[in-house]
Amino acid sequence: MLIGIVKESNTGETRVALLPDAVKGLKAQGVEVAIENNCGLNAGASNDDYARAGGTVASDRGWLFANADIIPVVNCPPAEDLRRLKQGSILSGFLRPLDDPAALRPAIDRGATLFSMELIPRITRAQAMDTLSSMATVAGYKAVVIAADHLPRMFPLLMTAAGTVPPAKVFVIGAGVAGLQAIATARRLGALVSAYDVRAAAGEQVKSLGATFVEVDLGGIQTEDKGGYAKELSEEALNRGRDLIAHTAKTSDVIITTAQVPGRRAPLLVRRDAVEGMRRGSIILDLAAPGGGNCELTRPGETIDHNGVTIFGPLNLPATIPVHASQLYSKNMTNFLNLLVKKGVLTVDMNDEIIKGSCVAHNGNVVNERVAAVLQAASAR
Repeated sequence: MLIGIVKESNTGETRVALLPDAVKGLKAQGVEVAIENNCGLNAGASNDDYARAGGTVASDRGWLFANADIIPVVNCPPAEDLRRLKQGSILSGFLRPLDDPAALRPAIDRGATLFSMELIPRITRAQAMDTLSSMATVAGYKAVVIAADHLPRMFPLLMTAAGTVPPAKVFVIGAGVAGLQAIATARRLGALVSAYDVRAAAGEQVKSLGATFVEVDLGGIQTEDKGGYAKELSEEALNRGRDLIAHTAKTSDVIITTAQVPGRRAPLLVRRDAVEGMRRGSIILDLAAPGGGNCELTRPGETIDHNGVTIFGPLNLPATIPVHASQLYSKNMTNFLNLLVKKGVLTVDMNDEIIKGSCVAHNGNVVNERVAAVLQAASAR
């Protein structure tokens, strides 16, 4: 069996799916590993590092796609690569099947089996494979570092001979993994932190990190699905939250937004009036920018100034910390591959709830109902 590790082709992507340490484990099972030239260089892993771990360097990217039985990736490769996939091979990574299922059509037509790491079920046994949480941890940390770097104030309380410098006030919207990491990082830097989440149950986690939980009465609406993700809310419920956010924004130096719903546009939570109520020099860092943004004024992929408030719309913060982001992702991916490769033998057990839950297509047949419905609707147009 051959596993191929390729260089990511997305602009600005610096991560790699598997690091040399993962190669050692695969080689111990009798699996051959080939890497594309310099695929891990940005993540601190050279060709020599992979070679010492037992991998071989392949200079021809096309050969890797045509011959590898399994290709782990960070992002979905472009169509020209997918058309080269070996018949019946496996592709696993962030494939965005609910956002852009049509992009997977070339791989499906090749009879490939596709596993999307975003779809791994949130169960205890799958925690070690949770790439979404790993990347959210990196993004939450980096968001605070960026905000601290650009804020024209200091974060901690300082008592000096020249007087007292009050701490910065950071408001985090969304207390999932990214939000909690942002809270923890801002607290370490000495800021006063408050947080809002539609899930009342998140309040205990927020408070455990030393932050204030800002709560709004949503009238008993169910705000969390079975997987632990926030559910889409009614416009009335969203407006209650928006009013609270606008009120809190007036006294906030930094707002970090993280609220996203899988397969949907990110909810609009920070209105224009909330931004215009903030002090000049304040920062909004919208981690939901890839999904359209939580802030009404966010421009995904851009940094803008609106009446003295700087709004960041980053699309891929984990790629700005490629060494640790790749380390976490590689470990998650290795744990997932261990479900598929046992003693060097490829076994796709569709009765395993992790494998079944993350599978988009199997041997060229779309098995995820939501993806199948979108593709069918597109073909009917």
